[in-house]
Amino acid sequence: MMDRSHRATSSNDSHLQSRKKILLGIVAGIVIVIAVAAILTFTMSVTSGTIGNAFPFVTHLAVSFPDGNTVAIGNSQIAVMAYNGSVITDADGNREQLAVGQTRIISPRHATISIFGVPVYNADFQITLQYLGSTGSKDNFDLIIATSKKLPSFLLDRLLPPSVSAHAV
Repeated sequence: MMDRSHRATSSNDSHLQSRKKILLGIVAGIVIVIAVAAILTFTMSVTSGTIGNAFPFVTHLAVSFPDGNTVAIGNSQIAVMAYNGSVITDADGNREQLAVGQTRIISPRHATISIFGVPVYNADFQITLQYLGSTGSKDNFDLIIATSKKLPSFLLDRLLPPSVSAHAV
């Protein structure tokens, strides 16, 4: 008789284990669906107006722009072209020529990040470019992003397009 009760207990334990696995699978599936939905509904909008905040948080990056090509940083269209030891920068239609070591400040912007249509991050930011020279088909800059709130790294990844090589300084 002991043999039967041992089998019954074993069967119940096995059944309970299988229920736990099914429940764990369902929870994991729900988490995956929510994560995918969050990624698909992730939006970042950048507007030219700012709220008027100061920019106490600063991120320094060494960047290389492709010479002669336009890239989008936020909603700013930036094109650079090397010319006689200097570079011509075009930011949203405003051209300026920079010699090595000169800087250019791009007008402040406001960024809003939303997930599931709900704003989760708002900040003003300003970009400053300092021309460092050209190497081959790349124009090198020290890019400074000053923000009103701490800049999450995933936002920085979204601001810079893949055609711009960047690394922290």
